[in-house]
Order: sequence, then structure tokens, then C-alpha cells
Amino acid sequence: MSVTGLGPVSARRRRIDQAMRGLLLAGTVIALIPLVLIIYYLLLKGLGQWTGSFFSSDPTGSFFGSPGGIRSAIFGSLEIVGLGMVIAIPIGIGVALYLTEYGRESWFGNLVRYFVDVMTGVPSIMFGLFIYIVLVLGHVGGAFTGWKASVALALLMLPIVVRSAEVVLLLVPSSLREAALALGAPRWRVVTRVVLPTALPGLVTGSLLAVARGMGETAPLLFTTAGALALTGNLGAQMNALPLQIYNDILSPRTALQNRAWGAALTLVAIVLIVNILARAVSRRSRMA
Repeated sequence: MSVTGLGPVSARRRRIDQAMRGLLLAGTVIALIPLVLIIYYLLLKGLGQWTGSFFSSDPTGSFFGSPGGIRSAIFGSLEIVGLGMVIAIPIGIGVALYLTEYGRESWFGNLVRYFVDVMTGVPSIMFGLFIYIVLVLGHVGGAFTGWKASVALALLMLPIVVRSAEVVLLLVPSSLREAALALGAPRWRVVTRVVLPTALPGLVTGSLLAVARGMGETAPLLFTTAGALALTGNLGAQMNALPLQIYNDILSPRTALQNRAWGAALTLVAIVLIVNILARAVSRRSRMA
């Protein structure tokens, strides 16, 4: 039946279509209102705090005088999340490779998928409590340390990496695997030389999204690293981080510390935004390729 043979659209269908379009538009506007307000208040209250000393000095901890900046918080966040990324990404991609290349239909693979899905829905505070009970109260490697915060964030990022990597690896055409196997290449070489290079842009995108999720978490840090004011690169000691700095400053009665919290919050949002832009850029490049 040709398109020209179709009858005209009735007025009732036009009204229903316009009503549904209006409802979708209204829902979109309602969903955007909180986002716009958050960005507006962050820019209004935080942008004025962005000075040279704000990024180049550490918090002073003094009740009187200048409260200092957020240098130790920025570097602490980068170090803690960086170690968590080193832990979570290789393990997550390895689990995803097993699920797609070796255990796709096995009962153990289905069991792993189930537990990964469960971990995806676990609140972040539970990961912090788990590390607090197992490592902090157990005094494994000291009490509150930066590397324990990294382990907690790694547990948080791990299911995101696994699920995103599994989806990307499943998109690799089976014909590429079969062609490489037909040429006599062993399975491990097919994985390392064919599957992983083909899926690399998508793997990077999923990993960056997981890092962006871990960057803004506060609860795991409260139970693992406890916070510090001075800048340190020692992950075996207490460290400062942007979420911790924001949490502590916003509870203070001092206006200067509350203003610093707004500036730190805007900094954290900017860092997460940059990470997400990188993820989108890599994803777009992978689609164009």
C-alpha cells in the first residue's frame, strides 16, 4: 500500500498528538528547572571565590583570619580517584571480557551479572561502611588512610565499568572474532589484538563515566580517609578531598567557610563536567569511526 493511499489524519488524532507533545515539553521543562537552579546558584555563589589564592593555598583550619583555599582538596581528590581508577578499570574490563568471551551463557557468568547488577544499586554509603568495618576497624595498614578511600571508590566504580564494558564488547562483530580464529590465532590473541582495540573508544567512555561518578561521592570518604588540611601525596595517611571539604565547610557557622564550600562545589562540578565532555568526545569519535 502506497503512502499516498493513506487517508488524511483526523482532527482527533491531531489534538491527541499536540496534547502529548505538550505534556512531553512540560515534563522536560520541569526536569530542567532544578538543574538550571543548581547551576545558577553555583555560579552565583561560587564563581566569586575563584581566585589565585583559592586554588594555590591549603585550608588553614583557623577560626579567625583567612580560611585558605582548596589546593589539598583538589590534589587529594585526584590522587584518591586516580588510585581507585587504577583498581576498578582493569578488574572491571577483565570481568566484562570473561562475561562476553568465555562465560557468556554459563551459570557462573549469569551469577556474576546478577551480583554486578546488585552492586550497581547499592548506596555509596554501604561501600564506605564495608571498608570501614573490614579495613579501618581492622587496622589493616593503619586507621584512616587515602588508599582505603580509593578501595571504597573502586568498589563503587567497578559495577559501572563492568556493565558498560560488557555492552561495548558485545557490539564488536562476531565476524571479526571468527575471522581471526579461522586464521589460527589463539583466543587470547584474538581478545588482545582484535576485540580490545575495536572496543577501546567505548571502554574509555564507560571508564570515564565511572570516574565521574566516583569523583563526587562523599559518604565513602567520611568512613575511610576522615580528611586532612595539609597537602600530601602519601596515600597511607589521611587526605583531603573536594567532597569532604564541601561537607565540612557547609556545616560551619562561618560565612567565609560556607563561601569556600560554594567555590569548592563549583570546582567539583567543573571537574566532573570536563570528565563527561571527554567521555562524550571519545564516544562521538568511536561512532564516527
